[in-house]
Amino acid sequence: MVFVGAVSCTSRAGAPGVTLGGRSACHPQQPVQLAFSAAAPPDLPAQLADVAVEALPGGIYRVASGARSWSLGPGTVHLHRDVGAAFYRALPPRAAPWPRRLLWGAALRLAGHRLGLALLRALRG
Repeated sequence: MVFVGAVSCTSRAGAPGVTLGGRSACHPQQPVQLAFSAAAPPDLPAQLADVAVEALPGGIYRVASGARSWSLGPGTVHLHRDVGAAFYRALPPRAAPWPRRLLWGAALRLAGHRLGLALLRALRG
């Protein structure tokens, strides 16, 4: 996995131990996160740039940024991609039917006034 630009590094005591978040080199418009089950090295900074992650034998992962590198593991890694934009391009939202829009518009206008709110409470029972 190769990140471009700024990469945030979050570490915690539980799982996941280290999470790298940023933009992938393959799809720069799509935010991605790599979550490692391994504990973070003590000298891993909170912010990196242009990170490359390489899988080594034995479940070890090398995180390299510039001239520095860190080893994580042994452990597992999970890749999370934000696919929301692609999903909503494929399935555009359906417009609400006009009677429902009219009903909710009237209810919101009534709720904006003290007497209208009292009327809505009375209708509710």
